[in-house]
Amino acid sequence: RSCNPPVGNLATGRTPVTLTTCGQNSTELYCFYPDQNLLHQVSHGCGQPRCTKCNANQPDNSHLPADMTDDFFANPISWWQSAQGVHREEIRLDFETEFYLTHVIAVFKSPRPAAMVLERSQDYGQTWRPYKYFSVNCTATFGLQDDLIEEGSMCTSRYSDAVPCTRGEVIYRALSPANKIEDPYSPEAQDLLKLTNLRLLLLKRHECPCHGSGLIEKPQRFAHYAIYDLIIRGSCFCNGHAEECELANRTGVMENMVHGKCVCRHNTAGDHCEKCAPLYNDQPWKPGDGKTGVPNECRKCRCHNHADSCHFDLSVWLASGKRSGGVCDNCKHNTEGHRCQRCKPGYFRDRGKPMSSTEVCKPCACQPMGSANATFSRSWRCHPKTGFCYCKPGVAGPNCDRCLMGYWGFGENGCRPCDCARDCDQHTGNCFNGYDNEPFFNIPIGGRIPDLVQTPANESEEEWKWNEHEQGFSALRHPEKCVCKEKVLGSVTDFCQMKYAYVIKARILSAHDKGTHAEVVVKVKKVLKSGKVKIARSNRSIYPESWTNRGCTCPILNPGTDYLIAGQEDSRTSKLLVNMNSLVKPWKAYLGKQVSDILRTGCK
Repeated sequence: RSCNPPVGNLATGRTPVTLTTCGQNSTELYCFYPDQNLLHQVSHGCGQPRCTKCNANQPDNSHLPADMTDDFFANPISWWQSAQGVHREEIRLDFETEFYLTHVIAVFKSPRPAAMVLERSQDYGQTWRPYKYFSVNCTATFGLQDDLIEEGSMCTSRYSDAVPCTRGEVIYRALSPANKIEDPYSPEAQDLLKLTNLRLLLLKRHECPCHGSGLIEKPQRFAHYAIYDLIIRGSCFCNGHAEECELANRTGVMENMVHGKCVCRHNTAGDHCEKCAPLYNDQPWKPGDGKTGVPNECRKCRCHNHADSCHFDLSVWLASGKRSGGVCDNCKHNTEGHRCQRCKPGYFRDRGKPMSSTEVCKPCACQPMGSANATFSRSWRCHPKTGFCYCKPGVAGPNCDRCLMGYWGFGENGCRPCDCARDCDQHTGNCFNGYDNEPFFNIPIGGRIPDLVQTPANESEEEWKWNEHEQGFSALRHPEKCVCKEKVLGSVTDFCQMKYAYVIKARILSAHDKGTHAEVVVKVKKVLKSGKVKIARSNRSIYPESWTNRGCTCPILNPGTDYLIAGQEDSRTSKLLVNMNSLVKPWKAYLGKQVSDILRTGCK
């Protein structure tokens, strides 16, 4: 719910400033009629006046501005008094910050002024605006109608009579029937109630209407303003987001003093809870709703614990359909993005850790000689999701640290193709004679390669958006973005020279990362040729030997698709192999017939 700080006396603990004080330069003699004579209506006028001295430097004879705002219960007969003979006097109370005003009460020791103005400033005294005019004759003095005649008028004669000659009150209520406010934190309410300074302009004195006593003493000794108490009721200004306030920019604490710095709730901040706390700017700040009680709390930004603050961005807010506008500031732990949701260039996401982990982004581990500089963004050294490095031509491995199957001569320019029917020695380029004599080639993964088919279920597409120049993650998710150098079905002689161990028609079912190698499960639909490894028309695995630098199997094998596959075998392990020299083509009936004819008649 929206909150309201308690109302107290804003004058307590604060000293007003006046133009004059009696006896400020030297001792003055002044006269007055005792309160009891004036209040109990002595039969012969005001009774006998009493005269005494005033000196601002003598504690027992001083009547300083601070006496207006002291505790009126503890010091009921202390008062401030102006110098003699002044008509225009000013009493000003300056606050150290913004407050809300509810009402003002001034209790006069002298007769109340015949004319005065109550004003407030909202800019620390730069400009002033009236709250209320007070006069015995509003029309003659200020050119305004009396609110006793016209309700809501800015002037009143209600508090300007000379009688009573002492302890007469002047009262102003900020919230009156004429100033109806439903929401105390609305702009209209703030314009009326908020203030940084309050000023009383005393413009014309009243003489106490006593009979015959003026001849006894000099009239100027009665010519002064005097005020017992100045009470300014109000509260600290907190926009509906605090219920208590603390000391603001001041030393010295007085009991019952109303402090000006709000103790903010609802994830707000500032002396007046006028803004959201550093990490809570996901939607626009609003004051609490004093009419409905809705708190309008500030909402936390989603920075995944990688930022200490965020700021509100209107364009982001509008683009989200006014659901989220927070942009995280200075993302830590090698993250970036509006919500620190992706890894910076040169780092990749560790899928084994939650996004909020301080170690979620690991540095790329690319082999400098084998990795390419000219990626789609020059600052990217490896793929931010997989950690796979971007390799030079013919180079393979997650870290670009070896040659692809069918390539050799790892160096500054990548690797060169083998000039062989099959694979060659990666260091010398010498051709291998047969598959049975070479060991099965395990792919050195380095870290876990993401499964080619199954991606983490909790990964939202929104967290990882790519531009149109995106390089793919895997052939199976983004087949159009993985490019392999494919074997073409050339002449009968070319086909026969490859001496394929098996030729099958198979449907790709799924692909899996086994840590040290990749495995593709297929359903064999037709066996056109087989070698030492027996092949049945059933589900079995085939083993791709090559990866591109983007984590794609080469040749490309997409689940759900029927292929013609011609390749070699490893008879020791009974594995069917697929590599860059294999023939892999989407199945077409004419292609199957063509290959069958070649096998039956061509290769003798």
